[in-house]
Amino acid sequence: MRRVVVTGLGAVTPLGNDVQSFWEGLKNGKNGIDRITRFDTAEYRVKLAAEVRDFDVRDYMDKMEAKRTDLFVHYAIAAATQAMEDSAISGKIEAERLGVYFGSGIGGFETFAGGHKTLLEKGPARVSPHFIPMMIPNMGAGNIAIRFGAKGPCISLSTACATGTSAIGEAYRTIAAGYADAVIAGGSEASITPLAVAAFTNCMALTESEDKDAASIPFDKRRSGFVMGEGAAALILEEYEHAVARGANIYAEIAGYGSTCDAYHVTAPDSEAVMSAKAIADAKAGTDVVPRAIYFNAHGTSTPMNDKTETRALKNAFGEDACKIHISSTKSMTAHLLGAAGAVEGIASILALRDGIVPPTIGYQEKDEECDLNYTPNKAVKADLQLALSASLGFGGHNACVAFGKV
Repeated sequence: MRRVVVTGLGAVTPLGNDVQSFWEGLKNGKNGIDRITRFDTAEYRVKLAAEVRDFDVRDYMDKMEAKRTDLFVHYAIAAATQAMEDSAISGKIEAERLGVYFGSGIGGFETFAGGHKTLLEKGPARVSPHFIPMMIPNMGAGNIAIRFGAKGPCISLSTACATGTSAIGEAYRTIAAGYADAVIAGGSEASITPLAVAAFTNCMALTESEDKDAASIPFDKRRSGFVMGEGAAALILEEYEHAVARGANIYAEIAGYGSTCDAYHVTAPDSEAVMSAKAIADAKAGTDVVPRAIYFNAHGTSTPMNDKTETRALKNAFGEDACKIHISSTKSMTAHLLGAAGAVEGIASILALRDGIVPPTIGYQEKDEECDLNYTPNKAVKADLQLALSASLGFGGHNACVAFGKV
């Protein structure tokens, strides 16, 4: 098994449209949640979301290309472009040795809804010939590969809300096994649309709180559902010797990966948390770090079931040491980016490890007796971190966890 490191980062998030502004927002406890501006919410019970703001697609593609691609692809291309520029790997790798593992939980939801409206109002002849390549969820990966001439393995993953973490983990395995020397890995989502918000509301997943500071409050007893977010993140994963040979800046090493399934229910996690704990345990299995030097970026969705189940998973995985590790949910600031969440949180984990700063879980006020670990309430803390774990749990029972270590 070859060593795999991270040499480039890129992000488009509700806290900022580049890695630096995103990280500054996390450290300072910035809340990216506000009232929905994309559509009129007068008839909706849900009023809040974490939208990407001040994003100009013209920074990354021309007008015609932008018109022929969905918003989730815009975010994907932006994040991947930032990561490729950060890594400085272009021109220093063979095209067939560069891969793309990039996913989306839903894909072109905006295009899908718009195309259906056109069909109903104007008839089948008026449906765009670009509808299919704009809508299908593999087009984040496909357009990234085209943009950067990546002719190695190109895989589009969808493990619901675990997508971003799964993409990083599977890219790690691909490089470790020798099938590629570098992979652009991550996820993208742009689903703050009338149909998506209505659907998630009606399946009782979203909070109906209208107080942005009491909406996404992971592990707090008052939590009542998640807040929808959007954005994308990309990481350049690279074989260690290849990175060293070209003098690359190395952020962290992939120290492990766990992937399991509850095989239990289409939306609810298994409350026994056996398989989610196994994903965590598998990710940290090859490491030997004391608990107080570990940061755990929790899935932490602010739903009643997820947060207590994830707390149990941590106890199952760490035993009595669970109370000693540093935990936080950055979804308290970014909300839930669905298929992009794991990639965004992977970057948060890497930067926490690099800088020795644990980002906070903001909005935390009322302790829940079933969530009794150290969730880093409200303010970032400094810590001598040696390992960072980023975990994601998705509809369908998908569990994924990636471990990042210092090189």
